[in-house]
Amino acid sequence: MLLLVQEAAFDIGAETAAFVAGVGAAGAVVTFTGLVRDEGGTLQAMEIEHYPGMTERAIAAIMDQAVARWSVLDALVIHRHGRLRPGEAIMMVATAARHRAEAFAAAEFLMDYLKSRAPFWKKEVGVGGAEWVAAKDADEAALGRW
Repeated sequence: MLLLVQEAAFDIGAETAAFVAGVGAAGAVVTFTGLVRDEGGTLQAMEIEHYPGMTERAIAAIMDQAVARWSVLDALVIHRHGRLRPGEAIMMVATAARHRAEAFAAAEFLMDYLKSRAPFWKKEVGVGGAEWVAAKDADEAALGRW
């Protein structure tokens, strides 16, 4: 398992290729990349804050759960912090398993829990000022299926 919490941008293709190269026994690899989206056309940046150490421990625990629950052969989580512009990658999840159902389920679990339980704080900076992003009921409800 590899967990990276970083400010620097990452190359989705290179990360995927490196991940796939290390999972020879897998029959399936699932990847997901989350991007900064500008729904209203006024977003200038997303500022993401975290507490180093605490964030990594929380995400590692989520990854451990996914690996154990779905017999995942390997998992990758990359999550950025700092100031990101619309269209930039915020995070990436990759899972590898012997069968696609396990790889998809583990990836969805990771994405749902990262969205709702990973200790990141996000602020949207737009033309009209800045505003902290509140938790969404739909994101919390998504955890109910697990």
